[in-house]
Amino acid sequence: MKRTEKEQLVTELTDKIKGAQALYYTDFTGLNVKRMTELRRQLRRAGVEYVVIKNTLALRAVNESGLVADRLKGPTGIVVAADALAGAKVLSDFAKANDQKPAIKGGMFDGRQIDADQVKALANMPSREQMLAELGAGLMAPLAQMAGVMNGMLTMMVGALEALRVQKEGAQ
Repeated sequence: MKRTEKEQLVTELTDKIKGAQALYYTDFTGLNVKRMTELRRQLRRAGVEYVVIKNTLALRAVNESGLVADRLKGPTGIVVAADALAGAKVLSDFAKANDQKPAIKGGMFDGRQIDADQVKALANMPSREQMLAELGAGLMAPLAQMAGVMNGMLTMMVGALEALRVQKEGAQ
């Protein structure tokens, strides 16, 4: 590979890393072409990209983006995720279904290094939509209770007025 091609690869990867919310480093040893293609397909559906590049070039791209990478040793694939949870979920689910391959080495999330256990913890978090739904339900519950109490009070008031009307009609 020529020097200009390497520089172009590093520049492209640097741009992708700068636009990513998270990076996950994996050891893809033991994955055949069919499984690797399936992993990339699943990641692509989630809006995530899987990059396999020489470690020296990857290290240069990561350093140029302002991050530090110490897990770029041995065969390494990099998951570049705009949505950190989606990338972690797909990667973790794929590894569970395929004898822990690719092995998760760790990564970078929000500018900080994380280890493999933290990547798995991210994978177990509910999605953004689910968290927003739970937050909305939590906010709506007190309002629904207040509406129920107000409705009960109105019903009691209507009942009391009706009883007063019946009593007045009976007195005449």
